[in-house]
Amino acid sequence: MSLPLPLSVLDLASVGKGETIKEGLEASVSLAQRAEGWGFRRIWYAEHHNMRSIASSATSVLIGHVAANTERITLGAGGVMLPNHSPLQVAEQFGTLATLHPGRIELGLGRAPGTDQQTFAALRRDPRASDRFPQDVQELQGFLSEESLVPGVEAFPGQGTEVPLSILGSSLYGAQVAAVLGLPYVFASHFAPDALEQAVAVYRREFRPSAQLGAPHVMAGVNVVAADSADEAARRLRAVQRTRVKQFLRAGERTLTDDEADAVLDMPAGEQVRSMTRFTAAGTPDVVTRYLEDFAARADADELIVMCPVVDRAGWFRSFELLAEQTGLAAA
Repeated sequence: MSLPLPLSVLDLASVGKGETIKEGLEASVSLAQRAEGWGFRRIWYAEHHNMRSIASSATSVLIGHVAANTERITLGAGGVMLPNHSPLQVAEQFGTLATLHPGRIELGLGRAPGTDQQTFAALRRDPRASDRFPQDVQELQGFLSEESLVPGVEAFPGQGTEVPLSILGSSLYGAQVAAVLGLPYVFASHFAPDALEQAVAVYRREFRPSAQLGAPHVMAGVNVVAADSADEAARRLRAVQRTRVKQFLRAGERTLTDDEADAVLDMPAGEQVRSMTRFTAAGTPDVVTRYLEDFAARADADELIVMCPVVDRAGWFRSFELLAEQTGLAAA
């Protein structure tokens, strides 16, 4: 069974229980190498800060390392949180990547800080930086083209690399920015599903063609938990939900036990966790693929980017492998 649209991967560069950060990063390299062979279109890495379980905070550095250890798969940020950086610095970083790995680098941009307020303050950025997001995107575009918008300032490397840009979002605001600037729109429905259909409709209705993109292009995020049996998939999905509850709730200074997390999940209080991952394809590969087909139609998406939240490393790799085999990617 093949899907009628491309599949890409979102890798949070997770650090599993009992793993070192180095081991987590090595697993990300291994996934990229396998995904390249399986036929996934691209892999993106997201900028997060002050999170022990996510090792992609220095996003451009990680992309460079993965690019050096793969051959052809497209790599990018999903995304760089632009309020945390100056457009010039981002242009220099991704211009360097594009120069070293031509044709393989792209850049998704987000407006949120990707962290809590205290950590944002530690980044030494202006709290009002997000208000300038559309202007900063245009300034970044200028640095990556031949027409800088800042007189007397060019990005070296960066100038003329024309790194493709996308706008990430989970609200109508991001959809409107992407539409006005004529850029692809990526909706974070894998963890913030509420405004998906409305935002995509706004984006398609208000889209204006640009030098980069002549027609709207929507990528939607979705979670995938594929396993060799339905029972195994259900166990892994439950483990994912427990982990989420433990991240959100703490019993004083200690982490909740599995039984306590299960009790929360079975109460109305657990609905928030279940709701955040509403768009999750879980089950055997055929079940997962049918879900993705239905989800793509619901999201009016041109492409899906899948995130596997499975907490055990073997199951994480296997989930992507089963998806590739079932959808025909591995045979392409």
